[in-house]
Amino acid sequence: MTPGDLDRYSRQILFPGIGTAGQQRLLDARVAVVGCGALGSFQAGALARAGIGRLLIVDRDYLELSNLQRQWLFEEADAEQCLPKAVAAARALARINSGIQVDAEVADLTFENIGDLLAESDLILDGTDNFETRYLINDYAVSRGVPWIYGAAVGSYGICMAVVPGNTACLRCVYPDPPRGDQATCETAGVLGTVTSLIASLQVSEALRILCTGNSSGRLSTVDVWSGDIRQLQQPPADPNCPACARGEFHYLNAKQRTPVSLCGRNAVQIHDQARPVNLRELAARLKPIGTVRTNEFALRFETPPYELTVFPDGRVIVKGTTDIGQARSVYAKYIGS
Repeated sequence: MTPGDLDRYSRQILFPGIGTAGQQRLLDARVAVVGCGALGSFQAGALARAGIGRLLIVDRDYLELSNLQRQWLFEEADAEQCLPKAVAAARALARINSGIQVDAEVADLTFENIGDLLAESDLILDGTDNFETRYLINDYAVSRGVPWIYGAAVGSYGICMAVVPGNTACLRCVYPDPPRGDQATCETAGVLGTVTSLIASLQVSEALRILCTGNSSGRLSTVDVWSGDIRQLQQPPADPNCPACARGEFHYLNAKQRTPVSLCGRNAVQIHDQARPVNLRELAARLKPIGTVRTNEFALRFETPPYELTVFPDGRVIVKGTTDIGQARSVYAKYIGS
């Protein structure tokens, strides 16, 4: 640790739970933030300020003006440029702390790439918006013995729980199957920036504790910032019949195909059926006669009301204007090809 580090992190070092030894662990740590929206953007900023030596930001999406109400790292200029969230986050973090390494991956986390993207991570933070990706993270973390911290927020309500493989229950112990029926989303129920920042703060606090001591709080926390209700429960014990941590059956990690995903709060569907690199310049030339096209080095945006398609170089397409997967597939086939 340099004299500059001792000065920069002096107030954190004074805290008995961290100290000089803990701060050195943080500087040596490699942490992945998966999803850089309302939760992940706050997590990333807090981790950078705490001195996590290497941060990986993985996010599949781009910025819109409606994100700024709760996504703390970003500014109007980022949304105006339609920057990918991972790229905008990396630029902001470089201004916050030039002494750490930040890697940005504009990617959809899948069973095919999770091993490569997260291979060096000492800890994973959940900033995602869907259970399929959370189950994938859980499978990967449990199979590799890597701690991760689950978090979710919608409306004024949020929940947080740390998973330390071998010491705590995993996500599938608590939620054996995805929630059924209509679930509230940011699009249908809205979301307060205060609850996302609070849940993200709890997640980062768990991360710092695990990295410095090896132990989590062992609690499941729920909050409702509107009613003022705050509850902390002892985390349930691991399920002896859990398919993931007990039986080692990693269904999501061993999936055979990608499925389209409706994006929370976006009136949009992401389609990434197969890895198929796209030449954005050629696609732009083909689409310009039939709609409005904007491109940058990261993506192409094509507007043909009532739809807006954002195409990434890896073949992913976000179809905005519908949450119906069948309709999104039809629009995708019409303009991008089957």
